[in-house]
Amino acid sequence: MNALFPVPASLVLSGFTTSPAAASTLPLLALVPLTDPTLGVHKVTSHTTHHVVAPPPPVHSDPQHDPIEAWEAVFPQGSINPGNKDAPRGGFGFYLRGPKDFAQELRSASEVLLSYAVMFQDGWMWKKGGKLPGIYGGVGDSAYGCTGGRQTDRCKCFNLRLMWREHGAGELYAYVPQNPTNTEQMTSIPPRSVQNPDYGFSVGMGAWYFAPGKWTVVAERIKMNAVGKSDGEAAICSISRNDALHAFSSGEIEVFIDGRSVVRVRGLILRDETAEDSHVQGLHFQTFFGGHSVEWASPQTQRAYFAHLSGAILRSSTSERTREEL
Repeated sequence: MNALFPVPASLVLSGFTTSPAAASTLPLLALVPLTDPTLGVHKVTSHTTHHVVAPPPPVHSDPQHDPIEAWEAVFPQGSINPGNKDAPRGGFGFYLRGPKDFAQELRSASEVLLSYAVMFQDGWMWKKGGKLPGIYGGVGDSAYGCTGGRQTDRCKCFNLRLMWREHGAGELYAYVPQNPTNTEQMTSIPPRSVQNPDYGFSVGMGAWYFAPGKWTVVAERIKMNAVGKSDGEAAICSISRNDALHAFSSGEIEVFIDGRSVVRVRGLILRDETAEDSHVQGLHFQTFFGGHSVEWASPQTQRAYFAHLSGAILRSSTSERTREEL
């Protein structure tokens, strides 16, 4: 099983990858170059770069699978969230749809997998934490900016970036429609999950650890719930609603690290009758230190590398038995 696609090959309907090794194992995948136009990169954060470079060799090299090119993220000493204009700009940020055909298929896909490989340079210093790329989606342009405490149109967007914390502890840092069901499910995931003051959820804190000088493969699977009806009453996404949720089939979010499932959240309502067109739109490819304040800032100038961008449209008519075997 390829860690970029940690599901049975029979579930993959179509997809793409920038990894030649992955393309050779799954004939349905389109092999594409690591370029902005091909991957549908847009809304790039100003004053940051994501140059394609030859990454340094990892501490333990695997020539057959190690990327030979990657996007480089540079974090100057003292850099924080790019929104903090008093600190050096670090990391990068943009949205990524994938190749044109794949982006078109996303509009109607109910289950999607997106993945990448990340390597923090040898000698990396974690400080308090920082953000990593993850799936985003929603209804049209409402899908953008679904973070940072946003309160408007929260029924119409979701954002599933990851975070690193002290000592390389990983977590899913998720913004999902605000309703009691999602809050209950998100905060129930071990080893620890909490709702943050900015309304995002830290899910599965410490469920895995990143290691400097090593390529780590991150994959996210999302299954959109089917939309039911709520007898003509107010939108389910309203934070005051907690009835009639049984009318909605279960949505899911799953995180895989190096092919191993580390976080799986079921029973979610990711769209309702006010947002029936909500769907996965791609990856929010963002990374920075923070938080917003100086205690989050990068303690030294350092670099991280991102490669093997991949995605798949998945077959959803699978049994619970098959899912448990992933």
